[in-house]
Amino acid sequence: MAEMIYQSPKSIEEAVNLLAASSGSVNILAGGTDLIIQMQASIDAPRVIIDVKKIAEMTQAELTDDGLLLGPSMCCAELTAREDIKALFPGLVESAYLIGSSQVQGRASVGGNLCNSSPAADTVPALIALNASCQILGPAGERTVKAEDFVTGVGSNCLAEDEFLRCIEIPRPAPNSADAYLRFIPRTEMDIAVAGAAVSLTVKEGICSSARVAIGAVAPTALLVPEAAACLVGTDLGTADLNAAAAAATAAATPITDRRGTVEFRKHIVGVLTKRAASIAFQRAKGN
Repeated sequence: MAEMIYQSPKSIEEAVNLLAASSGSVNILAGGTDLIIQMQASIDAPRVIIDVKKIAEMTQAELTDDGLLLGPSMCCAELTAREDIKALFPGLVESAYLIGSSQVQGRASVGGNLCNSSPAADTVPALIALNASCQILGPAGERTVKAEDFVTGVGSNCLAEDEFLRCIEIPRPAPNSADAYLRFIPRTEMDIAVAGAAVSLTVKEGICSSARVAIGAVAPTALLVPEAAACLVGTDLGTADLNAAAAAATAAATPITDRRGTVEFRKHIVGVLTKRAASIAFQRAKGN
């Protein structure tokens, strides 16, 4: 049996030092719902597990005047129970609520979902639509990466072997702003997205003044689609405007065909989801 070393640092500094001193395969345990399964495929490989859930800052979320500072290890059950966060970022909370069952929600986290870097990750399009930034830390120092640049491919991201996701920063929305996230799955629950869409927008005097649109599960990574956002800005999201945004999302999608959906179906449904998410975000923004 391969050697396995488990470490549970109590501070950010200790975690950085452990990463600097570790050699071989190192994994950060943020939630563990995917990591444990992935480890079964390489049980003979030596591995170091660094559990960051014992670090208080990693499991907390703080709302400031500038926005939300989200600890990447805060479990989804705690996040979705925060009414103050839901009031500002309903789409993000919706995406987090879709990760697994009630039992999984007690372990899974937005940071873990991001770092797992699945093309079908629900929270990644939601983070991109909200213009989130990822604070990354390691022995070489700290750097910041936009959410849309964090995932680099199927199951891969921009983290170096000795780095970890320290915090997710989400700017406070402007007045009369809101977001929404929708996905399509073959079953009613506990499935991964065939397609997903997130929209964040601001409304002034009944007109969309700014927007961000992101789509997921229809390309190797979740995508920011500025062409779809441009179809919404300066409009009251009439039928023609929504159809144009849907067409732009469809055009940006580069999905695959598998047993869960064809290329044609995925491209069509991501357009439908974009249109519906935009409508929901628009109505929420007007309500704010």
